[in-house]
This record gives sequence, structure tokens and C-alpha cells, in this order.
Amino acid sequence: MCTKVLFLDSLGNGDANSLRSNPENAFSDLNSLAQSEKAVEELLIQQTPMQASDDHLIEFSEALRTVAKALRGSAEGKALAQAEAAEWKRRYELERSKNLDLLRQAPLNEEANSMEMDHIAKSPRLHVPENGKSARYALERICAHEVLQDCEPNSPIGSNNKLKRKASFKLSWGCKGQANDQHKKDIVSFESGNITTADRSSKQISLTWETSPQNVLIFTKPKSTSVQVLSVEMVRWLREQKGLNVYVEPRVKAELLSESSSFDFVQTWEDDKEISLLHPKVDLVITLGGDGTVLWAASMFKGPVPPIVPFSMGSLGFMTPFHSEQYRECLEAVLKGPLSITLRHRLQCHIIRDKARHDYETEENMLVLNEVTIDRGITSFLTNLECYCDNSFVTCVQGDGLILSTTSGSTAYSLAAGGSMVHPQVPGILFTPICPHSLSFRPLILPDHVTVRVQVPFNSRSSAWVSFDGKGRKQLEAGDALVCSMAPWPVSTACQVESTNDFLRSIHDGLHWNLRKTQSSDGPRET
Repeated sequence: MCTKVLFLDSLGNGDANSLRSNPENAFSDLNSLAQSEKAVEELLIQQTPMQASDDHLIEFSEALRTVAKALRGSAEGKALAQAEAAEWKRRYELERSKNLDLLRQAPLNEEANSMEMDHIAKSPRLHVPENGKSARYALERICAHEVLQDCEPNSPIGSNNKLKRKASFKLSWGCKGQANDQHKKDIVSFESGNITTADRSSKQISLTWETSPQNVLIFTKPKSTSVQVLSVEMVRWLREQKGLNVYVEPRVKAELLSESSSFDFVQTWEDDKEISLLHPKVDLVITLGGDGTVLWAASMFKGPVPPIVPFSMGSLGFMTPFHSEQYRECLEAVLKGPLSITLRHRLQCHIIRDKARHDYETEENMLVLNEVTIDRGITSFLTNLECYCDNSFVTCVQGDGLILSTTSGSTAYSLAAGGSMVHPQVPGILFTPICPHSLSFRPLILPDHVTVRVQVPFNSRSSAWVSFDGKGRKQLEAGDALVCSMAPWPVSTACQVESTNDFLRSIHDGLHWNLRKTQSSDGPRET
């Protein structure tokens, strides 16, 4: 009996201590545990005659088996957990290195740029520090001089287009109240041990046409009689009064032709492949509808987006400052220029499936202007989402879901879930939980240079569902991850006055922000 007790002590304490002292070698400990369990079985076989007459020995043998199995299960679980952590770390490092490589390749070569200055205007540059830890847009001027590529002879988009160059424009950052339109960078001085911001620009962005726009693309809200009537009038005015080439969606062209056969000059596309030809041809985009129409127009461009002039024919209109009744005056001013614009940042997202054999086997990138939402779908279980910001663990979301929003989307779903309203030109990613089962879970605003990863853990009770600007709903199984970062292609929308004025007017008119009956002046006063 003493021999068995000593054997149990050595089995329990020795193997457990070895696991605690060498957690990295959990796989190797499995062999020793297997040998220990085998030794237990042999010992029990040897004592079989005694077990029939001694109930205590039977209980003791069962205890030995339980201890051996428990130790073995503990080691296997630790080994699997370490392997899973190592795999996700490898995936994250590979994804991070890919993003850093793309950022390093983005800056233009200074020598080549100086040689081609007469032919190609300056483009946006990404300045990446040598340590690669952060990236910022350092934009002084953006000029568009993109030469159109010849289209296929049978292409409906390019069949009637005789232009060889796209309309060029320049963007300039001006300081409010000053005559010049040069962007004044933030100047930080360090004198006598003090860090001081010496100057700061309002960074209001102005677009000036260098060549007249010739091609206009119109997106309309479907199934709206008022929108259809306005589109007929606007297309005719743009063609007859301004001599512009007008592109519309196939649905809109069919509506125009049903109205009159004289609209045969309107151009469109036939399939999704031709949509990729839109950006190198279109100088200006016009939307007739609400914010949803602006989201739809932006989703058609997987890269750079032409300037958008949004007319308000929807409900709230956070992105649609122009009134349709004065469309002639508005478009006259836009086509003449200069005009103030708002650069609205977009998120680029992709899903990494756990079943993918290689990290490069990811799904197609999705660009969102408002938000990407991860929720629990129709299941009754809470979502269980592990969230990481770059290489730092953020939190584990347990609730109905999570919203990753742009600042333009801060007045949409994120606002309804308790997130803050943010000016659309503030660079950042809003991290807003949906009905979290916690009293201390408050929304966050993360900087724009980070990469956010949301992962469904393997021990989650159910899968999650992700949607991009309310569309393209996909399922996330255990082990799948969603990776989001700031896209390099913002959406520029025209302003009626200027960016801040339009934003404040939209939250006052659309949400009646801080609307309260004024306190009466009749009453006791401070003496």
C-alpha cells in the first residue's frame, strides 16, 4: 500500500511540476504521461487478485486511472492551445509584413518624379518611417492627370467616347481666413525642453479644375418617382446645355429610353467587368437620393473614386448637402470650380478562413464607407469575439456584436449603438460594441494607421456574421478572422459651404442635436 501511495505522489507531483516548469514542451510531456498511465495499468493488473477482496484497493485503482487521464488531458489541452496561439501569431506577422511592404512601395521615386514633372502631376504620397510602425498621409497637393486607356471597340462605355484625357484637377489645403491656398503643415518646435505646436491649419480642402470635366456618371435611388422625373430633366440639361457625356446605370438607361427615344446618347455598361473602366473615364459623379445612394456609388469603385456631388432626395442626408430644386445653380458652380470637398475615409476588410492552407488564400477585399458589422445573427447565443489592434490584445466582446466604423459612419449604426459623433475628416476607426453584456464596456476611437483583427475563437458556442455597409453578409466560423485597416482611397464629396459647416448643419437638421426649449429669462437672478 505504501508503494502505491508513493507511486501516486510521484505520478501527480512529478508530472504536474514538469508541466509547470516547462510549458513550452507540452508535446514532449505527453510521452511521459503515456508511460505513466501504462505503468498504472500494469500495477493494477498485478493487484487484480487483491481487488476482489478489498474495496479500498478498487477505489484506489479507479483514482489512479482518473489522475492519469486528467494529467494527460491537461497536457493535450495545453499543447493544442500553444499550437493555436503560435499559428495565429504567424498569420498576424505575415499579414503585417504584407501591409508594411505595400506601404513601402507606395511612395513615388523622387528622381523619376522630377524627370516626369512636365507630364505627370504629383500624386498622394505615403511617408513611412524607417521603423515601419506608423504611416501618415502627407498631402500638399493632389493633381489628377490620368491618361485614358483605349477601350475595346465593342465596349459600350468607350464606343462613343472620343476623349483621350481625363479632366485634371488639383486639391489644395487652405487656412481659414487667409488669402493663399497653400497647406500649412503642423510645425512642432522643441525649445528649452518644451514641445509646442507652432502653427496648425484648418485643412479645408478645395478642388480646382485644371481642365473642364467632360464625363459625368449619375446614380439614382431606385423606385422613386420624384428621382426619376429629376433624372430625366438633369440628363437632358447636362447634354444640351453643358455638352457633357452622360453615363448611367443600365436600369436608369432603360427608364430614360422608355420616357423618350432621344436619350439614346446616354452610355452605360453591360456587365461587372466593364465597371472597372468607370474610374479612368468618369470625371464627376452625381447621386440623386440619400446617404444609401452615396454608399452605393462609392461601392462601385474598388480603387480611387471621382468627386461626388450628392443631391438630397432621401431621409436624413448626412452626406447629401445639395438641394435638388437648385441643381442647375449647384452644378454650374461645381463645373466651374473651385469647390470645397470632404475626404471621407474608407475601411478595407478581408476575411482569413481557418480552413485556408496558406495566408494568401484570403477572400476578396471589401471597401466600406460607413461600417463593418459583426453580429450573432439568428442564434440566441452571445457573440464571442477576440479583438486585436496591431499586435496588442484589445478585449473579448461578449454581447450582440461589434461595429468597426469610419468617422463618416459615426452618425449611422455606431451612433445608434452608443458611439460618439465624429467629424468625417478626423482620421480614425470607431470601435463600438453592440449591446455588450458588461457595465464597463465603452466605445473607443482608434488611430487610422492601425490594423484591427476580430477573431471568432475556437471555443465559441456559435458562429458570427459580418456585413459590409449593410450588404454582402458572410458567416464567420470558429477560427475565422476579419482584418480591417484604413483604405488608401478616400471618397471625396462636394460641400455646399465647407466641411465643418455641412457636418454641423446635418446633425442639427437631421438629428435635432441638442434641441431644447430655451430657459425663460423671467425669474430669480444671481445677485
